[in-house]
Amino acid sequence: MKSTFNANVCLKSVILATVCLLFCLPLSANNNQTARFQLPEFQAHTLDNGLQVFLMEHKEVPMIDVQLVFKAGAILDQKHPGLAQATADNLLFGTQKMSKVELEKFLEFRGVSLSSEASLERTSLIASYLTRDNEQVLPILADIATQAQFAEAEWLKYQKRRLDQLKRRKESPSSVAYDYFKQLIYPNHPYQSIAEGTVAGIESANINSVRNFYNTYYRPDNAALVLVGDFDSKVMLKFIQRTFAAWQTPKAQLASMNIGKPKAPSEATVLLVNKADARQSTFYIGGPGINYNDPDYIPLSVINTILGGRFTSWLNDALRVNAGLTYGARSSFIRSSKAGSFAISTFTDTKTTEEAIDLALTTYNRLWQPGIDAKTLDSAKAYLKGQFPPRYETSTQLAAFLASMFIHGYDKSYVNDFETKVNSLTQQQAQALVSRHFPKDNLQFLVIGKAEEIRDIVKKYGKVIEIDINDAGFSIPQ
Repeated sequence: MKSTFNANVCLKSVILATVCLLFCLPLSANNNQTARFQLPEFQAHTLDNGLQVFLMEHKEVPMIDVQLVFKAGAILDQKHPGLAQATADNLLFGTQKMSKVELEKFLEFRGVSLSSEASLERTSLIASYLTRDNEQVLPILADIATQAQFAEAEWLKYQKRRLDQLKRRKESPSSVAYDYFKQLIYPNHPYQSIAEGTVAGIESANINSVRNFYNTYYRPDNAALVLVGDFDSKVMLKFIQRTFAAWQTPKAQLASMNIGKPKAPSEATVLLVNKADARQSTFYIGGPGINYNDPDYIPLSVINTILGGRFTSWLNDALRVNAGLTYGARSSFIRSSKAGSFAISTFTDTKTTEEAIDLALTTYNRLWQPGIDAKTLDSAKAYLKGQFPPRYETSTQLAAFLASMFIHGYDKSYVNDFETKVNSLTQQQAQALVSRHFPKDNLQFLVIGKAEEIRDIVKKYGKVIEIDINDAGFSIPQ
């Protein structure tokens, strides 16, 4: 989830649209340009207080994109699911120097786009503003991160709004399907945490819970500051050093969290989540995947493009185009720092649940038999190479990439070696990767739908565990 304050962002949209058009024209004219794509040069520094700083000059537009990221995500929520997100949201409700209203006026006057968000492993404070306002805006961002107000009155209003949002969330199965699915993939593991939070988690939290989370994890030796945009790196670094000089690392050492490897499923399991008024069945099929640093991710992306990563994929052709069972079917590797999952996902009418699941499985098995032919592999390579450079064109995209480097521990070779790894993938290597990384045995199934009509159907896929979508949280009975 993201908490956002946007003001006067149309200017940026127009500028970026123009720049993207200019970038895309040469790519259309000369496909060989993708072969030369490299991550722009950047600087990495560590301040005396432990804060890591990444600076990348990107002068196409007179703007600066900032991400201040903390290794403070939902895996640290413990008994208050949603606490990381609640802390991130409450950052924007004022500082020790500036009330919520004053902060909003400051941002609106300068057209600053500001948001905060939390995910499984991180919390991010994200801003975009004109270069000319840097000396006014960056110190305010520092105050938000280091001197948040956390007023009780604002918390109580936020808590009520958040509870209403969470209570409505389960009305849409697609919004919560992966949260249920990962209970199967990560049993009794930190990665089963629900980043959005739960009703019970937010009800049990209070302003002191938020303050304690903030005081524990919002510290310079647990953070990185990323700036990408129109500036001089040498001048900017000096300004950052002055701006963040007062932010000191606590004497107490931050306790590290030991995230072990999740236990692999020992049998095929179906988690059936009853939604009594459902007219459709939403389902996930999959198993363990790969982490962010797995060297096979890029060639696996080629294979997944064939299976379910684009509109003309096998899954979408089979389930949507040819059979008319859904509006869309896809597959994906969902990665975290230490582990990941693979899943096929789609939805279908209740009466076609069995037909859709069977067809998804039949299509999935094409990876093994007959396998991937040369023409299909070449098509996926070309598609992926065409999609890749535009993902790293804007300063916003580049800032997000550098922030992810800090959180997940990978380096610029992910971008710089992309073309080489895609081009070098052979049919033989692809089949070896299919066998190594795509789960085939003990598949895990998540099905959200009208249990009364599909309960007997899903029994054929594995051991059935049934819960109701109105049950508190997302936990599975042990």
